[in-house]
Amino acid sequence: MTDLDPRVLRDAYDSQLRPEIPDPVPAGVTVERDGPLVRILGLDLGGFLTYRTLDGLAGPELDALIARQVEYFRQRGQSTEWKLNAHDEPADLADRLRAAGFVPEDRETVLVGPVAPLAGAVPVLPEGVRLREVTAREDLERIAAMEEEVWRSDRSHLVTGLAKEISADPQSITVVVAEADDTVVSAGWVRYVANTGFAGLWGGSTLERWRHQGIYRALVTYRARLADQRGKTLLQVDASEDSRPILERLGFVPVTTTTPYVYTP
Repeated sequence: MTDLDPRVLRDAYDSQLRPEIPDPVPAGVTVERDGPLVRILGLDLGGFLTYRTLDGLAGPELDALIARQVEYFRQRGQSTEWKLNAHDEPADLADRLRAAGFVPEDRETVLVGPVAPLAGAVPVLPEGVRLREVTAREDLERIAAMEEEVWRSDRSHLVTGLAKEISADPQSITVVVAEADDTVVSAGWVRYVANTGFAGLWGGSTLERWRHQGIYRALVTYRARLADQRGKTLLQVDASEDSRPILERLGFVPVTTTTPYVYTP
């Protein structure tokens, strides 16, 4: 049986999933290192800053590392996200990011759960809704349109980002849509993280009029079955406050929180 102790699961998350570097690296994406920090460019509209630990950097040395990222992206005229987890050290890292011009966005909860119990269940959908695996750009554009209706902001970056991942290795990711007739009502994707026991669940946005009908839960179950087929034993999700209670009822365990700190020139 998988150990569901939060500390054990958090250690697995830290050691197996961080830093979050795409594998394989899609065409047009670059991965650069600045000490313990990893910069990823070309996967999204802006940059992404990730690390496993900051190797004990603190005080002026940490401020200098942060300042180098600000200057790097200022010169590029490009925004970047520093993914900060609640248990990251030093304890004043968030304060130092804010002082350098990074702005926190909505906090999410990192949850980890076992694959096997979910993979043993059958996805249950409301009448008239079906799940379908997709790879075509046309379908990715339909997903982006659905997400834009949900979040009322541009989601075109999803099309290019997911297309790059699928092109780099179609076996590393599966994108699933929930459809009612010709309408995408929800969508999610699962990344099978190479050389780990993890699969990551992403997406999961649902049109308002289709919520509270079990579609999100069915998408989780379906993707858990896909992860099980590939020998994965753990699932990881960065969950909003809307999704967190559903996932906890499905057996996921909160292990930390994560907050995007965004610098915009």
